[in-house]
Amino acid sequence: MYLALGDDKKLISSKIVENTQTHYHSAFLISEIKNILKNNNLTVNDIDCIVTNVGPGSFTGIRACITVAKIYAQFLNKKVIPVSSLEILSRLSDKQCVEVITDARKNCYYYAKFIDKKAVVEPKVLPVDEYQMSNCDIISEKTLVEKGLDAIAYEDLNADLGKILYEVSLTKTPTTWENLEPLYLQPPPVSLKK
Repeated sequence: MYLALGDDKKLISSKIVENTQTHYHSAFLISEIKNILKNNNLTVNDIDCIVTNVGPGSFTGIRACITVAKIYAQFLNKKVIPVSSLEILSRLSDKQCVEVITDARKNCYYYAKFIDKKAVVEPKVLPVDEYQMSNCDIISEKTLVEKGLDAIAYEDLNADLGKILYEVSLTKTPTTWENLEPLYLQPPPVSLKK
């Protein structure tokens, strides 16, 4: 999970919030937002717009981000900007054609294709056996690269994803918190009582 703070089209602060052995990163979300604001002598009242990753990705992480964004936006009467995780990752390549592939589990990928930074294939679930290699740059996750996918692992690039989230947000039109929805491309995993 990554946080970013920007002003006047300039990134002020960015931070990656990671899982610990005992807590998901989402447990630290609100405290880290407070820390970033405090470290920059700001309060929540100084926020003009809230940007959030809407997925696809970790159901827990996406739910946490969207819930916090909606609460802040409603409480502060601010606009929100949703950004797809696949669009964020697509910006790691400077090539004209970029495909982003992440693990959707169940022998499927989350997949999107971008040409000149515009989605030409919107994020979708793609069965692994239906994927066909192209001559685009492929950005993926280290786990999929280790399993044999011929791609660039975004983790190896050590990119500032918060900065990229902020930069992508500058190209988007804000909306209201009521319109902010997660990009769930498949149902969440659910455990049933036995």
